[in-house]
Amino acid sequence: MTIAVIGGSGLSHLPELKITDEIIIETPWSKSSTSIITGELNKTNIVFLPRHGNSHTIPPHKINYRANIWALNKIGVDKIISVNAVGGITKLMNPNNIIVPNQIIDYTYGRGHTFYEEKLENVKHIDFTMPYSEALRNQLIETAQIIKLKIHKKGVYGVTQGPRLETAAEISKLEKDGCDVVGMTGMPEAALAKELGIDYVCCGLVVNWAAGKDSTAITMEIIEKNLNNGLKDIKQLISEVVKNIY
Repeated sequence: MTIAVIGGSGLSHLPELKITDEIIIETPWSKSSTSIITGELNKTNIVFLPRHGNSHTIPPHKINYRANIWALNKIGVDKIISVNAVGGITKLMNPNNIIVPNQIIDYTYGRGHTFYEEKLENVKHIDFTMPYSEALRNQLIETAQIIKLKIHKKGVYGVTQGPRLETAAEISKLEKDGCDVVGMTGMPEAALAKELGIDYVCCGLVVNWAAGKDSTAITMEIIEKNLNNGLKDIKQLISEVVKNIY
């Protein structure tokens, strides 16, 4: 078993990780976002990959999701914990809250969203009814309970194209569609992991109210403040869960 953590906004580095190696993997889809880092977290060997690059310079729609997931699979990763910064839509999704969503709606376009589109013997359709691993979700939820960390145990993650934030009207539509939070990096990452048989779970940190859900403007200062506050809980949760994953 090999566990990978994919870092999102605010988590380009994992200081608690004792790095043992950095690996460059060649893939049929060019390079991954950065070299893949291996190391030890809480006495557990894990793999770490910041999807936006080491300096957070790759926007959501330009991330090479196929290369990232293919490279992780190549080195034997079979479980992925994905950290995503999201905006809160429904009234319970306050900034600094953590959500482990159970469903996803994909509003993205133009991204390389499948490994199966060229030189096929047969067309491949994956069952995406349940986009996230229920086993991994339950382990995150159980770990949060053990360390007395309050989280939202389910919800719908709406994934938009970015890099701009959404309009108030778009958020209103997403809410009517059933979305609880909105972000830009949940897809096609989840589907690509499913295609390769990798257990995948999202750990979402709410960093702002979505457009039209608060009277104040959304600023990077607000987002960064909430990122800094919430990432302490995210790091604690990940550190504890990796040693207990089975």
